[in-house]
Amino acid sequence: MFKELNYRIRSWLFTPATRPDRFAKACVSGADVVILDCEDSVAPGDKATARQTALTYLSNAPTGPARHALRINGLGTPAGLADLAALTASSAAPDFLILPKTDTAAHLQILDELLTAVGRKTRLVALIESVNGLAAIESIAQATPRLAAMMFGAADMAADLGAETAWEPLLHARSRLVAAARSGGVVPLDSPFFDVKDDAGLQQDVSAAVALGFAAKAAIHPAQIAAINQALTPGDEQVTRARAILAENAKGVGTIGGQMIDEAVARKARRTLAAAGLAN
Repeated sequence: MFKELNYRIRSWLFTPATRPDRFAKACVSGADVVILDCEDSVAPGDKATARQTALTYLSNAPTGPARHALRINGLGTPAGLADLAALTASSAAPDFLILPKTDTAAHLQILDELLTAVGRKTRLVALIESVNGLAAIESIAQATPRLAAMMFGAADMAADLGAETAWEPLLHARSRLVAAARSGGVVPLDSPFFDVKDDAGLQQDVSAAVALGFAAKAAIHPAQIAAINQALTPGDEQVTRARAILAENAKGVGTIGGQMIDEAVARKARRTLAAAGLAN
């Protein structure tokens, strides 16, 4: 039923579900996915308002260049259960449903069953932000064909580990997520960079994520989207080289510029073309 996504999901922009005035702006920010957030960016007393606002918006089938995701509250919270009940009772059908504090494969399987029961094609995103989720990350990656991506939650993971919210202390956790996501055939999605005024820091953070193997990155401000899209979109030179590699690989093992071309190199070339939004 669920196939590999045929569209790019490089950049994900968080928008508080209590701020409907920002929804339209977020959709034209250049982000591939706009996340309506009912969890961390919403105060406890505003959960019901956020829920209703998000579902009303999503029920009106918004159109535009961006896809839509809904981040509900955790399954272990009253707000999370209310989010699920309201979602399944509504006509809202977001492209993605993001589950915070995904600690076991069973969490995703429960969501899969509920969405199947109400006939929704909404894909799932597992937010890995706890040591329990990290311990179960391989099984989470294989939980259900409905899973589309695994997102790294840096702030909560750092708090759970007692570590700094910085790249080096969280490198091991990030690496495990990338490996598990690739093994499960889903998109590894990195945490946002939290300093919206540090452009140089953002560039460095995005570059490190790409080098590690992340195929997408979240953002907390529209001004961060351009840098994310640029870093995750191969340039003309990379595309030309990828096509040359595939042409050479079709002949068997060969070389380009002194580099041996085999299937492993060809796999990376195919991924480059996919990231560029091009067919092999």
